[in-house]
Amino acid sequence: MKIYSLLLFFIVAGVLVFPTDALACACCAERGTYSISTRKPSAQDLDELKKIQFKTTSLYQTAAYPENIKGISPLGENYSLSGSLQSNLWKLNVKDEAGKSGTLNLTKPLSMVAYMADIHDGNGTSEVVLYKEWRFKYRVQSGTGIFQTGIAPATEYFLVLQGRGNNCTQAEDFKNWRLEITGKRANYAFFGDLN
Repeated sequence: MKIYSLLLFFIVAGVLVFPTDALACACCAERGTYSISTRKPSAQDLDELKKIQFKTTSLYQTAAYPENIKGISPLGENYSLSGSLQSNLWKLNVKDEAGKSGTLNLTKPLSMVAYMADIHDGNGTSEVVLYKEWRFKYRVQSGTGIFQTGIAPATEYFLVLQGRGNNCTQAEDFKNWRLEITGKRANYAFFGDLN
């Protein structure tokens, strides 16, 4: 009985000595947090990436549109997109308003850049909400349909997932995305929202 009473005393004393915020909030971010790292995607990163679902898409257009776009044939104006990470490929199926479609097969990258920062934007609470990006750059494996003529052996993609959250990153943190395809015969970008 004395052992149990002594154990209970130490547990209660430990709770009172250590701030409850420190014990309860391993994922909380601190003011001024900044982190950028290049690493191989972990098993946990890949599990989160498999949950990502593309919701909307738009073709990125500048004042030079349509002359600055190459690698999409025929070129449409409005697109829909569906796709996900499947084993070693991101398979992105894109369709324009006329029903013309194509698939971009993006090889899973060997490394990624993970970026988080407190951008001091005053979200109205005392909790720090970080701006986050996961960035992926690697080769386009293949393209079909409207993308077929734009894919050459050295064609690359740059995919950025953007969002907000705490120090523990989950798929739900990411709300937006941007995909840029560049190469000898390709120069275009899509962007949109995530589910």
